[in-house]
Formats: sequence, structure tokens, C-alpha cells
Amino acid sequence: MDDTADTADTADTADTAVSKVREYYRLVDADDVSGLLALFAETAVYRRPGYEPMRGQADLMAFYTGERVIAEGKHTVVTTVADGRRVAVNGVFEGVLKDGREVSLEFADFFELDAALRFARRDTFFFAPMV
Repeated sequence: MDDTADTADTADTADTAVSKVREYYRLVDADDVSGLLALFAETAVYRRPGYEPMRGQADLMAFYTGERVIAEGKHTVVTTVADGRRVAVNGVFEGVLKDGREVSLEFADFFELDAALRFARRDTFFFAPMV
């Protein structure tokens, strides 16, 4: 049995998934909420320390347009690991919170994409007290 086609499909899917994750960070750093929300499935779930799980586009919109404590900043992705439609990244976020504090902290994100290659799930972890 030839697994070459399956391997190529998985590699292509992983490459696409990684591209979407990189696009997410570009959009969130640019404060392009409508653009980043388009990357998420309608029924997406986002889990983040200090918040109840966000479920669906309405919860995500409320988070990104109001509840998020970050005023501005930049994500620098250091490591990316992909397995098909699953992508894990770690990196550093440097920016300013809405209360004026400057922060620099490490983060880890885990994305799972659906068959349409939209984010079905995202889990975020910080190497610091809640942000």
C-alpha cells in the first residue's frame, strides 16, 4: 500500500494550518478583529486562563472587542509544531495592558482546525499570573 498521497495530504494540511496560525497572530497584533474572527469556526471554543470558555463567534467578538485586557502588543512565535490540523506554538508577547502596565511574557497556544481549516478550538497558556 502506498502512503505517499496520505503523507502529502497531511503535510499540505499541516502547512496550511501553520499559515492560518501565523495569520492569526498578524491579525490580532494589527487589532483586525473581523479578520481574525473569520479564521474561527462558528462553533469554535477558546479556553484561556482567567476566563470562562468562549463558545462561538459572539463570545469571541465580546472577548476581542472588550474583555481582553491587552491594549496593544506583538506576538513573536518561537516554535511551531504541526500534526495535520493541530498546531502548537510557543512564543513571547510584549505589549501594554489596558491598565497601562507593560508586559513581556511567554505563552503557549494549541490550535485545532476543523475540516474546513478554520479554528475549532484554541487553548492558551501563559508563563505568568493571569493576563
